[in-house]
Amino acid sequence: MALTPFLMFTGQAEEAMRFYVSVFPDGHILNVEHFSAGEDGTEGTIKRATFRLAGQAFVCIDSPPMHDFDFTPSVSFCLDCDTVNQLDSLYEALAEGGQVFMPVATYPFAQRFVWLADRYGVSWQLSWVGAAHQ
Repeated sequence: MALTPFLMFTGQAEEAMRFYVSVFPDGHILNVEHFSAGEDGTEGTIKRATFRLAGQAFVCIDSPPMHDFDFTPSVSFCLDCDTVNQLDSLYEALAEGGQVFMPVATYPFAQRFVWLADRYGVSWQLSWVGAAHQ
């Protein structure tokens, strides 16, 4: 059994997936299936794709029907970074065009932490606990 995050976009799945794998040092695309002419989805958009970030597999699609909901900050991907530089690098890339909910700072639970939604609306919590908290 495996638990895999599933991200549903409406036309930006491939762009988002390629962005994520470019931002994470170990990111890579595992497989991509596009909609073909005559199928329910828009030709060329993502029917189903799988990619890996920080050792975790993700699935993404482009939803053929439009809907009245999107991503919400009430669900986030939490990443414990190995170094401050790693956190800062991820933050810079993910925050561009996004929204910061909690700015980069020291909090009681981490030496460095930030919570943000990226340009696609996906929420991320990045932390570095530092040697004092390990």
